[in-house]
Amino acid sequence: MAGLDQLENSLSDVFVKKAPPLPEGGKKAIVQYLPWLSLLVGLLTLFFAWQLWHWAHVASALIDEANSLSQAFGGTATVTNRMSVGIWLGVLILVVEGVLYLMAFSNLQARKKAGWNLLFYALLINLVYGIVIVFTSYGGIGNFLSYLIGSVIGLYFLFQIRSSYSGAKAPVAKAEPKA
Repeated sequence: MAGLDQLENSLSDVFVKKAPPLPEGGKKAIVQYLPWLSLLVGLLTLFFAWQLWHWAHVASALIDEANSLSQAFGGTATVTNRMSVGIWLGVLILVVEGVLYLMAFSNLQARKKAGWNLLFYALLINLVYGIVIVFTSYGGIGNFLSYLIGSVIGLYFLFQIRSSYSGAKAPVAKAEPKA
């Protein structure tokens, strides 16, 4: 974990000390809605993981059907299976990311650093996947650049609000009693 702490400190220098700061109102709004956004993103990520798995199975079934028709009319079958390492890796990473987002929900509501850490890990996993996908038949340099740009934007916002996650819940304004 020392390596992750070092990385976090290095990124803090870039995204907090050298980058332009977000306005305080913007930070407060992000912190207020981030637990719910994390919950939504976690559920959507798990749904997309299932969709990716389902799509690959449907594509494989269609390819099998096309091969059967081709062979029935004297053609040759194209050997291909859409359930490649890239698909399995994508599904696995999406599931891990989705679970991290869901796990972060309660910690983000309590303004604990553990919730912030889970979002940080999810962003790092997403960036690593962007690097890995370059080497599959599904990715390319365009995909990598998209993952890189998205991760940089996500890291900027995440580091801008990091100071709000010390573990102490923000005070809730109480109504003054009427006299």
